Amino acid sequence: MIKITKFGGSSVANATQFAKVKQIIESDSARRFVVVSASGREHKNDNKVTDLLYLIEAHIKYSVDYHPLFQLIEDRFLTMKRELNLTYPIENDLEELKQRLNKTISTDYLVSRGEYLTAKLMAEYLGFPFLDAKDIIIFRYNGKIDFDATRLRLKEYMQKHDRFVMPGFYGALPDGTIKIMSRGGSDITGSILADILDADMYENWTDVSGILMADPRIVSKPKRIDTITYSELRELSYMGASVLHEEAIFPVKEKNIPINILNTNHPEEGGTIILEKDDKPSAQLITGIAGKKNFTVIAIYKNHMSDEIGIIRKALEVCESYRISIEHIPSGIDSFSIVVNYEDVKDVIYDMVGEMKKACHADDIKIIDNIALIATVGRQMMYKPGISGKLFAVLGQNNINIRMIAQGTDEMNIIVGVENEDYEKTVKTIYESFVI
Repeated sequence: MIKITKFGGSSVANATQFAKVKQIIESDSARRFVVVSASGREHKNDNKVTDLLYLIEAHIKYSVDYHPLFQLIEDRFLTMKRELNLTYPIENDLEELKQRLNKTISTDYLVSRGEYLTAKLMAEYLGFPFLDAKDIIIFRYNGKIDFDATRLRLKEYMQKHDRFVMPGFYGALPDGTIKIMSRGGSDITGSILADILDADMYENWTDVSGILMADPRIVSKPKRIDTITYSELRELSYMGASVLHEEAIFPVKEKNIPINILNTNHPEEGGTIILEKDDKPSAQLITGIAGKKNFTVIAIYKNHMSDEIGIIRKALEVCESYRISIEHIPSGIDSFSIVVNYEDVKDVIYDMVGEMKKACHADDIKIIDNIALIATVGRQMMYKPGISGKLFAVLGQNNINIRMIAQGTDEMNIIVGVENEDYEKTVKTIYESFVI
């Protein structure tokens, strides 16, 4: 059995966390391939190493003294080395990095050093070979991962080794130049390895015991989701519930390799398993609830609109000319609405509405601000008639005014729009009404 184990920044923040990682790895012989993020926060007021590296770059750019920031990074790694009784000469790597700190240093190289240095220490601590991601994860010049080249390089390495520690978050272009991924990219590195190695499980170790059914800041002690499909996760992630980089799903999705979200601090609690398909029946009708505040609804009215061809397209072309992303487009007989993020349109909304009214020859256009969208997601809902009716009924019974409704044809997701001030109340009401 093969398990890819990826540890997030909080899991490698200090010597104590390193010890937890080692205990996890040694408890299962299938955990032979380890990916680490850069060392994260030790406590709430601490700094992530990656954040410090970005700050150093900004200080260099504006000719501000960066040495106090670099000292924080240096202290972090030297302290871990000392407390873990390691021998790797990380002082040499830190000195080399310090010598390269000037305005010509590559952002990708600089920021990748957090993962690199963390993985160097972890490799010695676990007694595993260190495998530099730049030698394995290959990008094309268009920024896409070259899976064929990556697979070939990893296959060559695996002829000599059966385990490794690899830094996440970066790889290299064909000429060897370091290239980083987007923030949280270590999740993607683990997913790529799981795909290429045909892993039986991709374990993503973090500081939460899986994915919760609702925001714990709103619902007191929400239940953990035991199993969730990739489609459900994408719906919840889009609405703000996220413990995994979205792009980490795609490399393992087609092979249906399970992703297990686990807690480094409490491995005994179990986690959430993410699968492509899960046909097992569940007593829970819904999988999770997530939402966001501060949307704007542009409601367009025109008599006999249903007889007119292309009117929605004309309105969307106006949004496209302003490079505005559309969230939803609920429609009626003589009206339709365009839902957008308030922050995206706050400076151009009246110009947009003027152009829409002219392009669509609309009788009226209304702007409705301060709307929150809440998604109720669950693969079991399609098998149970009356879920939508029950949802709308319980919201009405709790004096929550629904301003917008959207539901996908797969019946896996029901989205309601309410006033911002009713957001928390709506989430609580849905949770208390549907979660057993």
